[in-house]
Amino acid sequence: MTAIRLLLVDDDPLVRAGLSFMMGGADDIEIVGEAADGGEVEALVDRTRPDVVLMDIRMPTVDGLTATERLRAREDAPQVVVLTTFHADEQVLRALRVGAAGFVLKDTPPTEILAAVRRVAAGDPVLSPTVTRQLMRHALGTAADTRRAGARARMAVLNDREREVAVAVGRGLANAEIATGLFMSVATVKTHVSRILAKLDLNNRVQIALLAYDAGLLDEEGAEDQEGR
Repeated sequence: MTAIRLLLVDDDPLVRAGLSFMMGGADDIEIVGEAADGGEVEALVDRTRPDVVLMDIRMPTVDGLTATERLRAREDAPQVVVLTTFHADEQVLRALRVGAAGFVLKDTPPTEILAAVRRVAAGDPVLSPTVTRQLMRHALGTAADTRRAGARARMAVLNDREREVAVAVGRGLANAEIATGLFMSVATVKTHVSRILAKLDLNNRVQIALLAYDAGLLDEEGAEDQEGR
């Protein structure tokens, strides 16, 4: 099995050392580089070609939000998992909107950080619908109506089937579960997801989920917590 190539980005050398020790001990993880600021990230990515970047949000020169946005705008961009100290953080939500595949708290147990890196490397988001709702409630505020109108206008480009798939993605369902619930093959679900991403100019499933929440397509009672998927 090919090891997951991981780049660590944090301005605290002690945090980087701890992450390197923890992550480097796994047989399926290879630490290919470390950076102390977001401004170093693009050059390191060019040189080391990581599969996943573990990115701190708060850094003194170029923050993790800016670095994530720059990375996710590139072709063949690595996946990004954001490191943060708070669950409900406006910057976390902004990082997810520009393409981060999820986030982990800095005090998360080592096994869970490892699991998050593995999931993201496999193409799965590290974000449950419950956490999404917490973030949305924190960030929407007085701009909720304006954001909802804009999100609904964007979602209007989807056909009915794509809209159903988008809602299922927002509920945290895996492709196989979506296929069962909507009576289609897994291959067809994957095709629909790819078309949704292309039509909405998004680059991962987390962004589909956030847009579905923005548009009001998922109420709190209907969205099951799929933590751990």
